[in-house]
Amino acid sequence: MLALIIRIILAYLLGSLIGSLIVGRLYGGVDIRKLGSGNAGSTNALRTRGKLFALWVMIIDVGKGVVAAGVLPHLFLFQAPVDAGWTAALCGAAAVVGHVFPVFFRFRGGKGVATFLGALLVLAPWALIPALLLWTLVLIFTGYVGLSSILAAWSVPVSAGITTGFSAPLFWFGLAMALFIVYTHRGNIHRLVAGSEHQFKRAMLLRRRQ
Repeated sequence: MLALIIRIILAYLLGSLIGSLIVGRLYGGVDIRKLGSGNAGSTNALRTRGKLFALWVMIIDVGKGVVAAGVLPHLFLFQAPVDAGWTAALCGAAAVVGHVFPVFFRFRGGKGVATFLGALLVLAPWALIPALLLWTLVLIFTGYVGLSSILAAWSVPVSAGITTGFSAPLFWFGLAMALFIVYTHRGNIHRLVAGSEHQFKRAMLLRRRQ
């Protein structure tokens, strides 16, 4: 059990390395939490600092999810008395939590979607197909990135439950992360209800045709 705890702690610390804040420091001390929506994720990075900045942010945030779920469970610390699937799922989840509540940045991070995506790349790359398809369709028809992310996250436990069963670690990982994504997007939900949520209008196919 000690080995599992160590892995989870390492995954959390890895998740606490926030891509936008690391890249921002390399760009002369930019803190995007003081710009745009105030979020430290790639969407706000794209809106406030441009494509190249956002690309590096995405690489870091997705990459740490990949490392947390794909590398840390196999480190030679000592054998964890937990199934490999559960170990990978727990490490992936810990990285997402670290991204949202980073110990290195006063517990003010992003919303966890990119790191969740990275962990999913390792745990079940096939689950990305319905998730990305749903994310794209919702974004095209509504322009709401937050809504797209929430619905895409919920596609994971649904597809996992159907394909791997409702007792598999992938299902519980997907369910926990979907609930967590709803929590991190609670502000977006409130703005959607109030009708004040920002729309990514350039992505709206129907609006462009009009």
